[in-house]
Formats: sequence, structure tokens, C-alpha cells
Amino acid sequence: MSMKSINRFLYGPTPEEKVRAWQQKLRTEQRQLDKEIRQLDTATAKARTTLKQLATKGDVKSARILAKEVVRSNKQKDRLHVSKARLGSIGVQLQHQMAMVKVTGSLQKSTEIMKLSNSLVKLPQISAVMREMSMEMTKAGIMEEMLDETLEGLDEDEELEEEADEEVEKVLFELTDGKLGQAGKVGGELPSTEDAEEEDEQDREMERMRQQLQAHLSS
Repeated sequence: MSMKSINRFLYGPTPEEKVRAWQQKLRTEQRQLDKEIRQLDTATAKARTTLKQLATKGDVKSARILAKEVVRSNKQKDRLHVSKARLGSIGVQLQHQMAMVKVTGSLQKSTEIMKLSNSLVKLPQISAVMREMSMEMTKAGIMEEMLDETLEGLDEDEELEEEADEEVEKVLFELTDGKLGQAGKVGGELPSTEDAEEEDEQDREMERMRQQLQAHLSS
């Protein structure tokens, strides 16, 4: 058994090995977020098409419901993009740590990594992985024990809901070429020529789109 293997057995991974393992986890999570963003794009595109069809047929009520899901989907996609960028920032900070190890022989405390990790724990998609990594980094001396910011995350969700309500009219106006949602108010029902069977079919399609978006938002 080599001296390196003996040291690993006695003392665990070296600082360099720890950093490389964390960077690999970060890249894996970034790829997962990319996948979720693509899925949201696909689901949102289908929902937008259905929303325009609803507006054309004069189904204002269903159009408003679906428009709200589109808004929430866009907000979630923005959040995923920001989280992916933060994962990248942690990777850069870890690269700096790797350089410092060569000089000092040990990992250094980083308030930037701690701040980024605290923000990423709020995202359900990567919360478990970030908590695990944060505990490992705390043991390695890079960061202090994480703060519990669950309540703050809930507040953000409530704010997201409020913003969605405010933007529904804007989305309706943009997606329906001004037919619905102008000046923050939806006008009266548009003339409708569809019969009862067509309305039922449209309702089922709208509900299917809404559930599909909800599934992506809650995954």
C-alpha cells in the first residue's frame, strides 16, 4: 500500500480531492437544472399555444387561469437560471480554494461560498445536495454552520404568487395580441362561436396544460 493510500485511509481525502468531488457534484446539478429548464420551455410553449386558442374562442376565464401558470413557469425558469449561475460561482470559488491549498496546504474559510450555499438550499431541486455539500464544507473549514432560512423561502413563494397575479394581465395582453388583459384589466367576454362540446374539449386541454406546468413547477 502506497503512502498516499495510507494517508487517505488514516486522514480521509486530501483538500484537493475534496474540492474535485464538490466540483463534480456542482456540474451534475447544473446539468440537472438545464434539463428542468428545457422541460419548462417545452411545457410553457404548449401552454402559450393553448392560451391563444382560448383567447380566440373568447374563453377569458380559462385563459386567465392558464396565463397565471405561464407566469409562474417563467418565474421558476428565471430562478433556475439564477441558481445555475450560483452553482457556477461556487465552482469558481472552489477553484480559488484549490490554488490556495498549494500555498497554505489547507482550505480557507469563504463567506462567499457560504452565502451562495445558503441561497441555493432554498431551491427544492438541489436542496438535499447543497445541504450535504455544506456540511462537508463546514467540516473542511470552508464555511460555518448553515443558517436555517426555510421561513424566508416561504416568504419568497408568497411574493412569487403576488407577482404572478400582477403580471397575468400583461401576459394575456402580449400572448393574445392585445385581445385580453389590456391596461391591467380584462375586458368583457369576447364573442364565442364554439358549441358546448368544443368548450368541454377546450376545458380539458386547458386543464391538461395547467397540470403539466404545475408538475414541472413542483418537481
